[in-house]
Amino acid sequence: MIRPGYRPGRWNAVIHACDTWCVTTLLLARHGLTALTGPVLAGRTPGVHLNDAGRAQAEALARRIAGVRLDAVVSSPLERCQETARPVAAGRGMEVLTDERFVECGYGDWTGRPLAELAKEPLWQVVQAHPSAATFPAGESLAAMQQRAVAAVRDWNERVGEKGVYLACSHGDVIKAIVADALGLHLDQFQRITADPAALTVIRYSPLRPFVHRLNDMGELRLPEDSEEKDGGENITGSDAAVGGGPGTT
Repeated sequence: MIRPGYRPGRWNAVIHACDTWCVTTLLLARHGLTALTGPVLAGRTPGVHLNDAGRAQAEALARRIAGVRLDAVVSSPLERCQETARPVAAGRGMEVLTDERFVECGYGDWTGRPLAELAKEPLWQVVQAHPSAATFPAGESLAAMQQRAVAAVRDWNERVGEKGVYLACSHGDVIKAIVADALGLHLDQFQRITADPAALTVIRYSPLRPFVHRLNDMGELRLPEDSEEKDGGENITGSDAAVGGGPGTT
């Protein structure tokens, strides 16, 4: 008779080794509010700074993740992202590292135009229903945007290493594209994802698959200092999902 909880010897070794299974944790933050956020497609317009509400959101973001160890704070080069990331880095005596690959999608001729006006363009429906086929006039395709953003994530995962934790401050469509990749969704599904100003999305990259732990979250964030929390249940390889959902984390 096999007693409850018995594990064959070879699996005991695997389970023990995976007590410290290695993941890299990415905190994705969207920039805070600006005067253009909402009614106008700001895109890569230079000189778009956080407004008073956005600066308050940036300070609140820094407080919300004050208890989280960070190995790097990375940002899009645009001012609104830099200004959102700066309080997070400053509170830790760190600098904001700029990565061009996290920049806003190149909307080309759409840049600076009101969204209500753009919604009348034929391309708008393509962006909504078939974004993988959308290329903005004199701009970038959404597929190319996703490719370079995901490449940036893979690169930074390697830089911070196993058990590393880093924050990347970027833009709504960029964040949605990264999340779609993490969820294994086709880019045509990325419009189902939301990324609000100053919201956090947390993705943990294990050797086999990513786990999306939080999405569009505005609450306080806490992670174990060693970044070794499990996904519930017995995580045999460090990449296993908990069958039945698991007990969650505390």
